Amino acid sequence: MGRADPEEGQLPAPVKPPDGGWGWIVLLGCFVITGFSYAFPKAVSVYFKELMKDFHVGYSDTAWISSIMLAMLYGTGPVCSIMVNQFGCRPVMLIGGLLASSGMILASFTTNIIELYLTAGVLTGLGMALNFQPSLIMLGTYFDKRRPLANGLAAAGSPVFLSALSPLGQVLLEKFGWRGGFLIMGGLLLNCCTCGAVMRPLEMGMKRKMEKVQDKYEAKEMLPMGGKSEEGISTTDGAKKAKKVKKKPRRGKKLLDFSIFSNRGFVIYTISKFILVLGLFVPPILLVNYAKDTGVPDTEAAFLLSIIGFIDIFARPACGMVAGLKWVRPHVAYLFSFAMLFNGLTDICSARASNYTGLVIFCVFFGISYGMVGALQFEVLMAIVGSQKFSSAIGLVLLIEAVAVLIGPPSAGRLVDALKNYEVIFYLAGSEVALSALFLAMATYCCLNRQKKKAPPPEKSPSAGGGSDTEEAESDVPEAEEHSSNNHQLARSTDDAMAVAVEEANHVAAEEQSGEGGGCPEGDGEVMARASCNTNQPVERDSF
Repeated sequence: MGRADPEEGQLPAPVKPPDGGWGWIVLLGCFVITGFSYAFPKAVSVYFKELMKDFHVGYSDTAWISSIMLAMLYGTGPVCSIMVNQFGCRPVMLIGGLLASSGMILASFTTNIIELYLTAGVLTGLGMALNFQPSLIMLGTYFDKRRPLANGLAAAGSPVFLSALSPLGQVLLEKFGWRGGFLIMGGLLLNCCTCGAVMRPLEMGMKRKMEKVQDKYEAKEMLPMGGKSEEGISTTDGAKKAKKVKKKPRRGKKLLDFSIFSNRGFVIYTISKFILVLGLFVPPILLVNYAKDTGVPDTEAAFLLSIIGFIDIFARPACGMVAGLKWVRPHVAYLFSFAMLFNGLTDICSARASNYTGLVIFCVFFGISYGMVGALQFEVLMAIVGSQKFSSAIGLVLLIEAVAVLIGPPSAGRLVDALKNYEVIFYLAGSEVALSALFLAMATYCCLNRQKKKAPPPEKSPSAGGGSDTEEAESDVPEAEEHSSNNHQLARSTDDAMAVAVEEANHVAAEEQSGEGGGCPEGDGEVMARASCNTNQPVERDSF
């Protein structure tokens, strides 16, 4: 008895991540979604030459299709967060899959480049954005101890799909033309709906049923009088219903939680990620042209990107396994800093590469470091903000990254046109990535670790995901206090109703006894008398 239903205002305890079971199916769906989201904008580039011929436009005009897709993927992060917080992950992903598919199908019937921007660019990009972010949220819900490995395996979808979609697009272009290729690609994107359908939320219904059964069982234990016990239970249920009508309405969930900016770790991560994105994507974008300018044949220059993708496939899961080790996971932010520093130094050291062998060595090390960064970026964010606030955090981070994506690569291209020198661009990009690594490591050590040493370690509360459990508990304190007061009032009203039923039962038992009874009756009514005498004693309750 002393427990309130979650439906009546109690803060529900988060469900423990299963770290397996159906989670592996969720991981497979996240692998497919990540592959489509990151690889599709790049794979579409195989159709650009045909589009240039049909629409009589330049390469920069067709390149805007991929740019718009990426801008929608990053820039609509807050919109995705609001929709996920309002409707849940599965419905949002199903809608996203339909939008992504319909965008490519409609693009196959376009007659000018503007219509391509609106269909293949905006519509398909928005659909992939509505799939990508919820899939990461569900991954963090299903995995806790194995979450670093899960993130690494899911991130491997990007290089795997890039290696598959680019040759497939070339085959479709040769057999069906770009319109037929777009139509078939749209059909492939319907698999996003399948991935969304398997994103089953962790149910709490069984826990609620168990609490209701336990409440009634405890009531029957206190009222073993047959028909009178049923009256007591009905009186208790009536008191609960009356209290449910009178209780204050529970505050709605925030659609976009900006309070995460009060988390120092999140602010440090966001600044570091902005600096990182300024230079991270520049080398792979300019690599092929850089190789051609040094005298490397076209086919061998294009093969350099395949080397990066092949190494990336194995680097991401391997890094996820390392990040999941017990002695590494508490310091995953420093491992992420090392990965970024490794990537930045690779860019700087390869700036003077003047032959094909040097470029191949650069691609090997760049693939390793790039895979490490890709495997750790969302794991670090989950560890900082926790699973409860991850939906809002990733939306805001992606929005900030969108600004960096629109600044970094275009600025590098303009510098190449102005200076006619790739060496300076590689130095600049590597310096930006290395600076982000140093900033993250130093800020984490100075601002966070020293603060933890000064303050006593807070008690850990159970969380659905790893990370900032203390901050989640602090944010829920006002709401917990409100629900706690409601629960105590509910307990008092319920106990009063129980006392009335007990007194009626005791009165019937007392009349059957001989002699006058004062205080608590004896004999058969002894059990009931104890219950009646103890109604004013405090009732044990679950603490928040």
